[in-house]
Amino acid sequence: VPLVASGGGLVQPGGSLRPSCATSGFTFRIYVLGWIRQAPGKGFEWVSGVTSGGSPYYADSVKGRFTASRDNAKNTLYLQLNSLKTEDTAMYYCAKWRTVGPVSESTIKEVTNYDSWGQGTQVTVSS
Repeated sequence: VPLVASGGGLVQPGGSLRPSCATSGFTFRIYVLGWIRQAPGKGFEWVSGVTSGGSPYYADSVKGRFTASRDNAKNTLYLQLNSLKTEDTAMYYCAKWRTVGPVSESTIKEVTNYDSWGQGTQVTVSS
């Protein structure tokens, strides 16, 4: 299942970026989609999930700074990154939920519930 993330880059602390994730090969509008990141030398961290109805959920570490959205007409997922910090430096992956159906605030945060991942886009925050 192709998920192609792009839009990362190098930005100074306090700056903004807007990665996007173009998808194909599945019925985009009925699946929960998410963003997961991996900082250098660390494990995978769930960042955000968006339900099929468009409701976003966020990790506490990014709440109030990041905004996730989806465009079902374009089969594309977005992540607006504002007020970036050096600790946001990571490879950002978009991912598709493993099944169709309702999710809860606890289950949407589980990285293992996402079964198809894109290749990632690098976000580097540095002065």
